[in-house]
Amino acid sequence: MDINQADHPIVEARANLSDLLSAVQLLRRTYFLTGRGKRKAAVIPKELGELIERAGGPDRAAAILEGHLASADHDRTSPR
Repeated sequence: MDINQADHPIVEARANLSDLLSAVQLLRRTYFLTGRGKRKAAVIPKELGELIERAGGPDRAAAILEGHLASADHDRTSPR
């Protein structure tokens, strides 16, 4: 398993789950599990998972983050 790679086939991740979880915990990285070359799920640090839970779940957390990113993009492109 190459911990520098973001995407990992599910079969490979299953065979190296302990290493993958250690990398997530120690390096605070997000890894994507893939099937047939497409991202199917992500393994994320527990703190991020807890924040997603506090926000009201993945859909609500995504909406909050999208709004924040849109605002940041607007601020960055607005003339001063």
